[in-house]
Amino acid sequence: MTRKQRRAAALADLPAATPAPPEDESGVRFDPMPVRDRGFTDADGCRWRLVRGPLDVRRAKRLAVTADRMTMGVDYDERLRLWMPRFLAPEERPAAWLEARAGFDADALPSHRAYEFADGDGRVLLFVETHC
Repeated sequence: MTRKQRRAAALADLPAATPAPPEDESGVRFDPMPVRDRGFTDADGCRWRLVRGPLDVRRAKRLAVTADRMTMGVDYDERLRLWMPRFLAPEERPAAWLEARAGFDADALPSHRAYEFADGDGRVLLFVETHC
């Protein structure tokens, strides 16, 4: 078996290796891990793939203004029964950026890291990950 075949076989086993949710959660899943998974599908069915990151503060600041979408934090989607990244409205971005910017250099928690995602249509998403 070649290296490529071994890797494809290992990737095929990943969904089977994912643990099922506990019985008491009735199928509720927790948020996707967009950075670890190198992408995610939002509640509208748009597939976002990781392009680069963690980003330099200057690039993250620029994307906070120019990106098509920005997300920071998560919301529970009742329809999907899933925790999903929360997209910010344009008027929320300046305050969210100030909060994130303070967390880039802070030694205290929470800390923030920014990542750039893109969809198939060329739209850009600034994804700000918060660690507690």
